[in-house]
Amino acid sequence: MTRIETETVTTAKSQEEVFTFLSDLNNLEKLMPSQVTNWKSTTDTCSFTLGGMATVGMRIAGSTPHSLINLVSDGGKIPFSFTLDIHLGASPSGSGSTGKLLFQADINPFLRPMVEPPLRNFFNMLVGKLQDLP
Repeated sequence: MTRIETETVTTAKSQEEVFTFLSDLNNLEKLMPSQVTNWKSTTDTCSFTLGGMATVGMRIAGSTPHSLINLVSDGGKIPFSFTLDIHLGASPSGSGSTGKLLFQADINPFLRPMVEPPLRNFFNMLVGKLQDLP
């Protein structure tokens, strides 16, 4: 099992605001880096191509209000299934909130060295953009 956990970042937005924003996958496009193309989304599904590689598809599988959004692979053309959990919490300073991503996948051991570094970079970019939510 491949596991990628990002650092925890702090944003000025409340947990409720961040949760509401990220619970609509149409909004996720606003966090995507320029390497993402062919974006398609609904409220609870999205698909995109990352850096000219395979198409990634995912959907919301569940959530815990204001603290967790669970995404799972859905469709797409990547050769492994995955989960992506968005964890939200209260900021230690008492204002704003925190967020981090946890990705888990069953990646073939031969593919892992090629896939893991770009995925880690991608998730770190996403969580970094949480700090500047619109």
